Amino acid sequence: MSRNRMPLASAAVALLSLSISAALHAQEGPAPTASDWGGVGLLQTPSARMSDEGELSLTASHTSPYSRYTVVMQPLPWVEGAFRYISVANRRYGSEGLSGDQNYKDKSIDLKLRLWQEGRWLPEVSVGARDLGGTGLFSSEYLVANKRFGPVDASLGVATGYIGNRGDIANPLGAIDDRFKERPGVNTPGDFNTSAMFRGRLGIFGGISYQTPWDRLQLKLEYDGNDYRNEPQRNNQKQSSPINLGAVFTVNNNVLLHLGWERGNTAMVGITLRSNLAQATPMTKLLDPPPVPRGATVSQATGVEEAQAATATTDWPAIARELEDNAGLRVKRIDRSGQELIVSAEQRRFIYPAQGIGRAARILDGHASPDVSWWTLRNVRLGLPVVETSLERKTFNDYLDDRTDLAAVSRHVEMTVPYARRSETLYEAPLKRFDGAFNVGYRQSVGGPDGFILFQVAAMYGATFRFSDNLWLSGTASYNAYNNYDKFKYDAPSRLPRVRTYVRQYLTTSDFTLPNLQLTGTKQLGRDLYGMAYAGLLEYMYGGVGGEILYRPMDERWALGAELNWVRQRDFNQRFSFRDYSVATGHATLYYLWGDQRRIISAVSAGRYLAKDWGATVSVARMFDNGVTMGAYATKTDVSSRDFGEGSFDKGIYFSVPFDFMLPRSTRARADFMWNPLYRDGGARLAHSHSLYQLTSERDSEFFYRNFDAIAK
Repeated sequence: MSRNRMPLASAAVALLSLSISAALHAQEGPAPTASDWGGVGLLQTPSARMSDEGELSLTASHTSPYSRYTVVMQPLPWVEGAFRYISVANRRYGSEGLSGDQNYKDKSIDLKLRLWQEGRWLPEVSVGARDLGGTGLFSSEYLVANKRFGPVDASLGVATGYIGNRGDIANPLGAIDDRFKERPGVNTPGDFNTSAMFRGRLGIFGGISYQTPWDRLQLKLEYDGNDYRNEPQRNNQKQSSPINLGAVFTVNNNVLLHLGWERGNTAMVGITLRSNLAQATPMTKLLDPPPVPRGATVSQATGVEEAQAATATTDWPAIARELEDNAGLRVKRIDRSGQELIVSAEQRRFIYPAQGIGRAARILDGHASPDVSWWTLRNVRLGLPVVETSLERKTFNDYLDDRTDLAAVSRHVEMTVPYARRSETLYEAPLKRFDGAFNVGYRQSVGGPDGFILFQVAAMYGATFRFSDNLWLSGTASYNAYNNYDKFKYDAPSRLPRVRTYVRQYLTTSDFTLPNLQLTGTKQLGRDLYGMAYAGLLEYMYGGVGGEILYRPMDERWALGAELNWVRQRDFNQRFSFRDYSVATGHATLYYLWGDQRRIISAVSAGRYLAKDWGATVSVARMFDNGVTMGAYATKTDVSSRDFGEGSFDKGIYFSVPFDFMLPRSTRARADFMWNPLYRDGGARLAHSHSLYQLTSERDSEFFYRNFDAIAK
C-alpha cells in the first residue's frame, strides 16, 4: 500500500510545486506580441492590447499563399497604426510584359484605438479597422476584449469583414438599419471604405496567449473568425480546423521569432524587429570633443583690474572657433550689455539646445571678466533670430562644482524673444561665404507593378554661397551611380494634369541632374513675424518663385503661416529647361500644439494644389521628448474620387528619427520616412527646401526644458 501511495504523493507534490510556480509566475502576464498581420494580437486575429508607447516594429510573416510585411507605430498609449504590403504568391501583379513574374502586392493601413484599460473586474477593450486605407481587399472592423489570468491573457472579439468572414451571427446593427445586414464590395481601392464599415455578418474570434515559466517563450492558441471561403481574388483556401497554434520566441528585446500551425494544415513563420523610439538615447559620442574642463579662469584672477586687463586682450576670434569646435555654435557676433555676455550663433551640431549652452558657458567662463553674471545665447537660424536663452553664471558654476543640483540651475534660466538693447560689440565674425560637401543620395519606390523595390544610389554634391546672413544661393548636383530603373515602365493613369505621375520620366531620363538651385532670402518682419522668399529650381519637378510668412508668438501653442508660389514644370532631364504647365499654388496653415504630458502637433492647411485643385490637408503627429516624431496626414480636395483614381485622396504616415541616436558623433540631421499607398496627382503640394515653422521650432521652450539634463554633457 505504501508503494502505491508514494507515486501519488510524488505527483501531488509535483502538482503543488507547479501550482506555486505558476502562482509566482502569474505576477507577470504575457507581454503583447505581434500577430501575423504585425499589430499586437494572437496569430490571424488582433487583441485589445497595445505595445509600449513609442514602439516601432517591422514584422514579416508567411502563411501560404500570403507573405506580409508590416510596419507598426505606437504614437500614443491608446493608438496603434500600421501600414503593410502583402505579397500573394499565386497571383500576378499585372501582365507579364509589365510585371514579369512578380507576385501581386496589396497595400493597406490599419488603425486600432483602446477604449479603456483593464481593471480589476473589467477587461481591456479596443476597436479597430484593418485595411482601412488600402485596396480594401482584406478590410475588416472589430471589437475585442482582453483579460489577464495570471500567466494567461485571454481575448474575445467580434468582427465584420475579413477577420469575421465565417459570419457566425447576424449583425445586431441590422435592427437599426437594414444596410448593416449585408457588406458591399470594394468600390474604390485606397478609399477609407467607410461605406462598408461594420456591415455584414459577425464572426467570433478569440484565444489565449500563455507566458511559460521560461521568459523567452510564449505560446498562443486561437479560434479563427475566418473560414477562408471568401478570400480576395477568388483565392479561397482550405481550412481543416479553425484552431490555430503558435509560439513566440524572444531572442532579445529587439528580435522575436514566430512559428505557428494555422488552418489545421499550413505552417506560419515570422520575425519581428522592434525598437522603442521614445526611449531611445544617443549612443556614446566617441568622436565628440569632451566639454571644456573648469580650470584657472579670468574670474579667478586676484583683482578686478587684472581681470579687466585680461579681458581687454581676449582673443575673441579664437573663442569663436572654440565655441564652434566644442559647443557646435557657429558664431555671428559676441556682444556685452552690462553684466550680460551675448553670443549670437547658429547651433549646427547638438540636437538638444541645452547641451550647446552648457558647453558654451564652460568656454566663456574661462575668458570673461568676473563682473559678467549672465551668459545669453541668441539662437539664429538661417539669419533669423529665434530665441534668447540666458543662464546665470554663478549657479551653473555651483552645479559644476557639485554645490547645487540641476533643478536649481533650471530655475536660473530665462528664455525670451530676441530683442535689441544697448551693447558693446566685442567680436563680429566674417561672413563664411561658401559651404560645400559630397554625400550619397538614395531614392526608392516601393510596391509598384514594375518591381517591389525600385531604387537609385547617387553621388551628390551640395553647395551654398552666401551674399549675406539673410541671402544665399544653394544647389545640389546629382549623378546616378547605380539603379534598377530599367524595370521602371509603368505610368499611373490620371484624369488630372500630370503634376506628379511623370515620376518615371524624371527618374530615368538623365543620369546627371540638378535637383534644386535656388536663391533664398529671410527676414524677421516683426517681434513674432518671419518671412522668407525664394526663386529658382525649387525641387526636381518644379521651378519658380514663392514666399512664406509665419506668425509665431513665443511659447504659444498656436502659429499661423501662409505661402504663395508660382511654378512651372521642369523638363524631365532636370536641367534648366521647362515644360508648358504652370500653376499658382499656395496655402494658409494653422499649427496647434495639444497636450502637456504628451505633445501632439496638428497642422491644417487649406489652399490650391499643383493640379489646380482646391482643398485641405490635415496632419497630426506625436512629438516625443527625445525628438522622435510619428504622424499621419490626409488631403482632400475638390477632385472627385473617380478623377483622383485609385486611392480616392492623398494620405500617408511618417516618422522622423534623429541620426544622433545612431552615430558616434553628434549631429542635428534626421532620418525621415514617409509612406503613402499611392502616388497620384490630386492633392499634390510643392516641396521646397525650408519651412519657417521648423526653423523656429525652439520658440517652443518645452523641448529645451524636457532635455535640460543635456546641459551637463
